[in-house]
Amino acid sequence: MQPKSPSIQECPVGRAVETVGEWWSILILRDAFQGATRFDEFSQSLGIAPNILSRRLAHLTESGMFVRRRYNERPPRYEYVLTDKARDFFPVVATLLAWGNKHLAPMGEAILLANRHDCRPFNPVVVDAADMQPITLTNAVVVAGPRASRVMRKRLTSLKAMNPAVAPAGD
Repeated sequence: MQPKSPSIQECPVGRAVETVGEWWSILILRDAFQGATRFDEFSQSLGIAPNILSRRLAHLTESGMFVRRRYNERPPRYEYVLTDKARDFFPVVATLLAWGNKHLAPMGEAILLANRHDCRPFNPVVVDAADMQPITLTNAVVVAGPRASRVMRKRLTSLKAMNPAVAPAGD
């Protein structure tokens, strides 16, 4: 874990990265979204060393992303069940998949996210729930929330992103 600076602890992105930012964690969650629940399933799918998988599953459980549930008494065996908190992370993984297909698949898409009923490929976008308009870098800005500290407010007002005169960079 990285040192916990006050600005990271106050920032929801910093807290999220602390919870799921390690790449094995995101891949474990990806597999859980596809139905994996058992240690052996994650191990086989990911090819991850058992000690690393144990640490990541313990961290994700302590962070409230999984609940451990015993499925066998002798020998004792547990499965890892997604919580609501973890299920709320699914749009992040869906967006990562779409971004990876768009920018990191020069030979074409190997995996698609599709509608469960008709297998029509999805094209995930992040939208504002109030008006269903896409949230983009050109129409969004980060502002201090009601619980922001004085330090956080100062930091946010000093960022260039707060300056409406800053134009988005071209490709």
